[in-house]
Amino acid sequence: MSQGSGEKNYETAKFLAHEAGTIISVRECIVRVKGMPSVINGQIVEFEPGGRGMVLGFNEKEVHVLVLNSKSALHIGDKVISTGEFLKLPVGDAFLGRIVSSLCEPVDNGGPIVPSALFSVFTEAPGVMDRVPVKETLETGTMLLDAVIPIAKGQRQLLIGDRLTGKTTVAVDAIINQKEQDVICIYCCIGKPNSSLQKILNLFFEQGVFPYTIVVSSVASVSMGEQYLAPYTATMLGEYFMRNGKDVLVVFDDLTKHAWVYRQISLLLERAPGREAYPGDIFYVHSQMMERAGYFKPELGGGSMTFLPIVEILQGDVTGFISSNLISMTDGQIYFSTALFNKGVRPAIDFGLSVSRIGNKAQWPAMKALSGQLRLEYIQYQELLQMTQLRTTGLSREAEDRMKRGQAITQLLIQDKNKPLPMEAEIMYLFALSMGLLDTLSAADVRKFKDTFVALVKKEFPDLFKEIRTTMILNDISIEMLYEALNHYFAAV
Repeated sequence: MSQGSGEKNYETAKFLAHEAGTIISVRECIVRVKGMPSVINGQIVEFEPGGRGMVLGFNEKEVHVLVLNSKSALHIGDKVISTGEFLKLPVGDAFLGRIVSSLCEPVDNGGPIVPSALFSVFTEAPGVMDRVPVKETLETGTMLLDAVIPIAKGQRQLLIGDRLTGKTTVAVDAIINQKEQDVICIYCCIGKPNSSLQKILNLFFEQGVFPYTIVVSSVASVSMGEQYLAPYTATMLGEYFMRNGKDVLVVFDDLTKHAWVYRQISLLLERAPGREAYPGDIFYVHSQMMERAGYFKPELGGGSMTFLPIVEILQGDVTGFISSNLISMTDGQIYFSTALFNKGVRPAIDFGLSVSRIGNKAQWPAMKALSGQLRLEYIQYQELLQMTQLRTTGLSREAEDRMKRGQAITQLLIQDKNKPLPMEAEIMYLFALSMGLLDTLSAADVRKFKDTFVALVKKEFPDLFKEIRTTMILNDISIEMLYEALNHYFAAV
């Protein structure tokens, strides 16, 4: 009505109603609350002393809350207020180069981070129709992987093996190798000692990877709630860049400790334990996260998100509950062998137990042509090596030739840690191997060839790198230059 009609306009006061409850028990990271009948799973609550928690379950009488962070100790009788919202955390380009907690709070003394948006931490993975087939290879810088067990952008490749066999080293090398590849990297530390994380951070500073890298720190000293949240936070940060058309690489180090944390939380919630005392929903906890990787349609930003989850096993047993679960929900696994590691073969990757189910679809044609027989030749060499250890008589000429070639392959694939190779250099090495030029060289000569040949090519044939990178194949021009470079090298030796 108009004011002239004698009616008065009254503005309705706006207010928000929140449920409030009271803590009735505190058990490590789990608090039980009464007086909040309307909350649902996943909602965020705030503690009166300060801090946040997340609802993980309830019954007719009480609500079970996981403490995410608390500014002071919680006690029976403290008030708990429901926000009515699900967990959302800040994301944005400003997170690049920073070390953050599971709640996206900076922990590197670098000042506050200005976010671009808020994203939900727990979301459903896009469906099959929202994805496109993988079409680009992720260059890891580890020749054995790029040649024999290639990883595609959008793939989930499991790194599995005993402790201290080089799993983290291979994953970190993949991050280092993305320096000029326009790939955003996220390293998620779950339950590791602070000293171990500090070594990796020092390496990142030395190698200059922080301009394109985010570190999500959830070391063993932080709360179980933060350790549980860490991989989901890393995935959420990756989704922001992916939806803006970027390629993202996420390393989870490691999901074994994440499973341990969730088992502790479930036992504190008094949920029925199953196999190896893990709760029945541990498969869902990891699979809903793994499904968020992929290569997506332009409607969803056209970016990709690649996962490298790490899982630790005991004495080479891949049949454990967590390891077998993760093997079934990823696109392949890279198995690290303690026996190979102890023999000095680094990276200690077992060809026989490692597989990449979709990576070869995105492999460079040049790499695919040169590495086709590499796996078979190496496995045959390992079998022949075991047989000859029990023989006292001489070998046939054919067996001797296979042994020499196998030794050349072994020396070629051995690689120092934290020194990733460009794909062009790997192709040059494999081309020399395919020509049989390395079969007659000693181990020391093969190592010398690896150390000096690429430097010679950069100096004498600088266009060769560009030709291979541009075409991704070995055409007549690049093959001719390779022949000239090899003749030049071996003539000078």
